[in-house]
Amino acid sequence: MKPRISVLTLAVSNLESSLSFYRDGLGFPTEGIVGREFEHGAVAFFDLSSGLKLAIWAQDDLAHDTGLPKNPICTTAGSIGHNVLQQEDVDDIISAAERAGAKIIKAPQDTFYGGYAGYFTDPDGHLWEVVWNPQMLPPG
Repeated sequence: MKPRISVLTLAVSNLESSLSFYRDGLGFPTEGIVGREFEHGAVAFFDLSSGLKLAIWAQDDLAHDTGLPKNPICTTAGSIGHNVLQQEDVDDIISAAERAGAKIIKAPQDTFYGGYAGYFTDPDGHLWEVVWNPQMLPPG
């Protein structure tokens, strides 16, 4: 297996509201919900950097597809990191996420490693970190 990820799928409780959160609230580009013609197939894909896709899929459909039981989403099971070029971008993105309906978990603040970061959860509890790390800046 090559060390790459091409699609990151998040299970969501309401596909329409999650689409609105990511598309309208955070500005992620998407063609909207596709696959409605298939039972358990409705999904939305968002284009991220370097060809990575973020998919949102109803948790009931993901459970059906995998055969696993549906469990509550555990916020601390992992986080999705979004590195930014400038420290002030952290504040701007955290504010935009809050306006879109995110819950602010940790307000932006200085970090122990010399950066600046904050956390929010999407409407389903998926944890996002917005971080400015001067040692790990994203491509401009």
